[in-house]
Amino acid sequence: MSARRDGDPASGDGRAHDNGQASDDGRKVRLRLGELRRPPVRDWVIRFAFGAGVSALAGVVSVLAGPRAGGLFLAFPAILLASVTLVAKEEGARQAAQDVAGATFGTVGLYGFAVVVALTVTVWPLWLSLTIATLTWAALSLALYAAVARLRR
Repeated sequence: MSARRDGDPASGDGRAHDNGQASDDGRKVRLRLGELRRPPVRDWVIRFAFGAGVSALAGVVSVLAGPRAGGLFLAFPAILLASVTLVAKEEGARQAAQDVAGATFGTVGLYGFAVVVALTVTVWPLWLSLTIATLTWAALSLALYAAVARLRR
C-alpha cells in the first residue's frame, strides 16, 4: 500500500501538485487512511492472492526441503509485486519506482533486524531482543531514506 501524494492520482502519470511542503522530490508524503477504501475489491483480491500463493509455496517447500528452505520463501516480497503492479497501472511508473525505493529502505532495515535477533535472541529475553531489533529496523530504514533524500537535493 502506498501513501498517496497531493494531486490527482487518477491521471495515471504519478505526478502531483506541489503544495509548498518539500520532501526529496518536492512533495510532502502523506498517509491518508481513507484511501484504503479507494482501491477496487479486485485490487485487494490480487494482493491477497499473491501473498497466499507465496505462503502456500513456502509451506510446500518446507515440507519437501525443510523449514530453513521454506523460511527463505517467506521472505519473498509477494505483496510488493502485486502492489507495484497495481500502482504502476493506476498512478504511473514513477510512483511505482518510489514505492520500490521505499521497500528497499525497509529491506535494509530488515537485515539489521535479522542480525540483531540472531546475535541476541539466545542471550537476552525475547521481548528485549525483538524490541531492539525493531528499533534497529526503524533506525536503519529511516536513516537510509534520509541519506538518499539528502543526496537528491
